Amino acid sequence: MDIGEKIRSLRVAKGLTQEELANRCELSKGFISQVENDLTSPSIATLVDILEILGTNLNEFFSEKTKEKVTYSHEDMFETEDDNLKYNLKWLVPNAQKNDMEPIMLTIYPGGRYIEEEPHEGEEFGLVLNGTIILHLGDTSYKVKKGETFYFKPKWNHWISNEGKTLAKVVWVVTPPSF
Repeated sequence: MDIGEKIRSLRVAKGLTQEELANRCELSKGFISQVENDLTSPSIATLVDILEILGTNLNEFFSEKTKEKVTYSHEDMFETEDDNLKYNLKWLVPNAQKNDMEPIMLTIYPGGRYIEEEPHEGEEFGLVLNGTIILHLGDTSYKVKKGETFYFKPKWNHWISNEGKTLAKVVWVVTPPSF
């Protein structure tokens, strides 16, 4: 942990100059500068005083909380392909199985299908980005075209197929995660 940098960040966030922080802590501006540049280390008592002025405490300051990841790039995603069933599955959020919902991108080649899922608790949503798919829910089938969506509670065996001649792409979101 870079203590000096963290103190500088807190000071700047509070809108204080080094001199203002030093005056409030009864320290010299030079000492604050040395601390922020990691040229010296404050005593515990001095650090407590500095942190109090900066609106925090030792526990919060040294907490190793990591920021929650919010955005994901192509490099974060994982893909798998099934040549027999003719589909490609891309997990859009890594380790989403630990979350409440799991989004995937499913590409089904002409004549292909995704595996049949058994009934389970939760809900499923999909948006067809390309082509036309057939959504199979038990004994009932629904044609879903590009730009259309589907939403259902998975009370029956269910799967998606592509009976067309063009590639089908679907963003599919499941809760709880099951892919």
